[in-house]
Amino acid sequence: MGNKYLMFLGCSIPYRVSAYEISARKVLAKLGIELVEMPEFNCCGLPLDPVSHETMLILAAKNLALAEQQGLNILTLCPGCAGSLKKANKILKEDKVQREQINAHLKEAGLEFKGTIETKHLLQLLKEDVGLEKIKSLVVKPLTGLKVAEHNGCHILRPKEYIGFDDPEDPQTLKMLIEATGATCLDYLDETECCGAPSVGVSDKVALSLARDKLNHVKQVDAQALITICPFCHIMYDTNELRIEKLFNETYGIPILHYPQLLGVAMGMSSEELAFNELRVNTSNLLKQLASL
Repeated sequence: MGNKYLMFLGCSIPYRVSAYEISARKVLAKLGIELVEMPEFNCCGLPLDPVSHETMLILAAKNLALAEQQGLNILTLCPGCAGSLKKANKILKEDKVQREQINAHLKEAGLEFKGTIETKHLLQLLKEDVGLEKIKSLVVKPLTGLKVAEHNGCHILRPKEYIGFDDPEDPQTLKMLIEATGATCLDYLDETECCGAPSVGVSDKVALSLARDKLNHVKQVDAQALITICPFCHIMYDTNELRIEKLFNETYGIPILHYPQLLGVAMGMSSEELAFNELRVNTSNLLKQLASL
């Protein structure tokens, strides 16, 4: 089961952040990970958790039960989806009463949650299943001289009791994966702060101010790009960087890359193959820099 995963795309990535999916599929294929499509999935349940915890558990459990039928672990690109599926999986494996309640609902769809599979986010899979040595061995164009910053986002490692890898207060996995490409990952102020995306529904201004703080801190260390592993964090920076520049009269010019795009370049893939054209912030200076490495 180690090299074969069910691909759980979630709701946002296929419609709003397709460059993440395209680059991840290309990179994973080169790393020998076989992806099986999961056509019948529904929402992971995360957006409904604050409204109805039971509905979240039913939605997540349905996805888990479908994966169990195929006997495959789930791979997600979205930390929110990973968190929701991991949380439901742990709760239902450990709590017999809740498991029976949820299974009573699933029975109507001819499904049953048994607790036989796991869910991993791309980051965890790259660290645990592929490993840094294999990644380094497939780097044909080391990005030596490129200086970037990383943004993990909030859901990727929190809450720790459900996610269970790396340290939310001092995360190292994304840094190590970036440095496996040969690039330097710079430290900057308030690295683990939120991108602001969850505040968008309440106050656009607050959300953009939070993203602006992050971009200012990234700019202060002269990072040539910001690397993300979450679709919502990516949207928050890539889609809004130009808005933030206008609103606060700032200039950043910091391209926002999905981690698989950075890794793909180091593996010798072209910017076209990795869907750089879908990024909103202009990447032409970065591509010139990459070409000269």
